[in-house]
Amino acid sequence: MSKQVKAWGATSPEKTEPITITRRAPDDEDVGIDIKYAGICHSDIHTVRSEWREISYPLVVGHEIAGVVSTVGKNVTRFKVGDHVGVGCMVNSCRQCSNCHDGEEQYCSSNPVLTYNSKDPKDGTITQGGYSQYIVVDQAFVLRVPESIPLDKAAPLMCAGITLYSPLNHWNAGPGKSVGIIGFGGLGHMGVMLAKALGSEVTVFSQTNSKKELGFQLGADDYVATSDPDVFSRLSQKFDIIINTVSAEIPLDLYLSCLRRDGTLVQVGAPKDQLRISPHSLYARRIGVNGSLIGGIAETQKMLDLCGEKLIFPEIETIPASYINEAYERVMKSQSSTSGFKPPRPDDIDETPTLSESEPRYHNLVQSQHYFCLVSSIVAVAAAECISIIDLLKLQTEI
Repeated sequence: MSKQVKAWGATSPEKTEPITITRRAPDDEDVGIDIKYAGICHSDIHTVRSEWREISYPLVVGHEIAGVVSTVGKNVTRFKVGDHVGVGCMVNSCRQCSNCHDGEEQYCSSNPVLTYNSKDPKDGTITQGGYSQYIVVDQAFVLRVPESIPLDKAAPLMCAGITLYSPLNHWNAGPGKSVGIIGFGGLGHMGVMLAKALGSEVTVFSQTNSKKELGFQLGADDYVATSDPDVFSRLSQKFDIIINTVSAEIPLDLYLSCLRRDGTLVQVGAPKDQLRISPHSLYARRIGVNGSLIGGIAETQKMLDLCGEKLIFPEIETIPASYINEAYERVMKSQSSTSGFKPPRPDDIDETPTLSESEPRYHNLVQSQHYFCLVSSIVAVAAAECISIIDLLKLQTEI
């Protein structure tokens, strides 16, 4: 039977607040998941603010989900109650097109069914995401979280992790390959760890050296400040792959000059404006410019297994659930915790604002046994350069 669950939903472009949503009854192929952690992604903010397309409110976002299996359908063979699992950016696809048959469901010709704000083919409702207690997902789109990965650390891997792993995997990053990562934010720091785990030599491009020590701690072989006028000439024709995680306009021709013959620049950041590239930057050495989304289910599982083996985890920071709206502003304004921001401590908070008896209540964090967590990359873009600040947020409360 269907189930009423508590959630944090966007009720307008300006606000998220506690609401109740209905999850469909699990069918024979479904897995019911008690959500323990979910990540904030920039996509969540763009979506709730109707910046990409119109949406109907209320809407629950969140597509970096980690939790524990609570129910399984009779045909489910891959999971059992108690398993640690994850759900990423999609919960279904047509499963008939060539892309789906190739295990590239993210490129489904009929469009994948997204974890939120898509039409669920099973019941015709609009999908609701991970800022909630519970979700029902077809077993084909559920991911196994290795025992070595804490659930809170697993959440951002479902989007940020696979967004960087997929191009590294596709363009064969590994021993003997030199990889450049533009930007050292939520995406960029995952790219450094994953590229290094695959055996590549890794260089970070950041506007300043303020995060250089952290870059080396996470495995970078080199960390360069793009404000240095000599950096691009020094790195000329050095890289096989450069991944651009930046969502702002930067001088891409300078980065293309750093690629070897047949090298590839992969765009994963989502800038508002068109990319500006001179064709002369491509001619000389048969340079390629490509884009990449997330990965398919099999590739995402491969990424999780690698992270479990190599103990690759993101950095996270805890804030209370009542701080979601402020966290969104923090992401957009690029406020760093190192510049004076400190989230409230659990013992500073008694309850969220008083709700009516019909609305869900969120109690004192000190007594919390169940967690609703958000993980967010904070991006600071300076002038026409690249990311310089990272911070990962997670949010917890009893629900």
